[in-house]
Amino acid sequence: MHPAGLAAAAAGTPRLRKWPSKRRIPVSQPGMADPHQLFDDTSSAQSRGYGAQRAPGGLGYPAASPTPHAAFLADPVSNMAMAYGSSLAAQGKELVDKNIDRFIPITKLKYYFAVDTMYVGRKLGLLFFPYLHQDWEVQYQQDTPVAPRFDVNAPDLYIPAMAFITYVLVAGLALGTQDRFSPDLLGLQASSALAWLTLEVLAILLSLYLVTVNTDLTTIDLVAFLGYKYVGMIGGVLMGLLFGKIGYYLVLGWCCVAIFVFMIRTLRLKILADAAAEGVPVRGARNQLRMYLTMAVAAAQPMLMYWLTFHLVR
Repeated sequence: MHPAGLAAAAAGTPRLRKWPSKRRIPVSQPGMADPHQLFDDTSSAQSRGYGAQRAPGGLGYPAASPTPHAAFLADPVSNMAMAYGSSLAAQGKELVDKNIDRFIPITKLKYYFAVDTMYVGRKLGLLFFPYLHQDWEVQYQQDTPVAPRFDVNAPDLYIPAMAFITYVLVAGLALGTQDRFSPDLLGLQASSALAWLTLEVLAILLSLYLVTVNTDLTTIDLVAFLGYKYVGMIGGVLMGLLFGKIGYYLVLGWCCVAIFVFMIRTLRLKILADAAAEGVPVRGARNQLRMYLTMAVAAAQPMLMYWLTFHLVR
């Protein structure tokens, strides 16, 4: 063909344009990751997991799994074991209470602490001024002594216990004012006071046994009566700190005479009254020994009061 005709035909025929080729990207399946995604999307998995753990009520809270303790209690064998263990514990507690009451009479100790404020005030007045008191008999109700709060003559352990603790504290104060305080010295002071009290109780019990005195005076009664001397010791040391040696000797001397009279009038009803009830002559040998024993116990109180306090006042 003529070249001009070819050019005309080419001009009349439309020209095809080349479009860029498109590559078909496969649609990702629900379980497959997107190839263009840099990190895995875990939100859907968490939401599915969270939804799977929802409670049946549909409130959106995870269902509570039973704890091991609840599962243990739900077991019948475990319930039987717990009941058996409770019964063993109750039996053990009862056995311990019986043994403790055998060596430490808890029930009797409650009697000695049955006090009130009025009793404490009257008893302290009796210890400082025993000369004004007339009736020293202990009151009884159906062969049982009444509680101390109803009878000022009844022995108690509240005042001796509190007086002993206060004495130790006052001793520490006295040593501190003299620049001699130390925990070891304070412990020595307390232990020496307890040691003397123990020796007194043992010596009196041995003397009562040797003299063959049948009395209702118990060991706790002795501890109570012998512990009343700490009240006078506290007064003497405090007056010594405030007024020096003169105040110490005046107050301590008064307290020593008061505790001597108190012990004589109290113990003679416990020791000599039984002798009179037994028909022992007043001037008999055994009765004379009981009188000497009463006098010795009463005379030992002022001596110990001075021995345990004189070095605290300078």
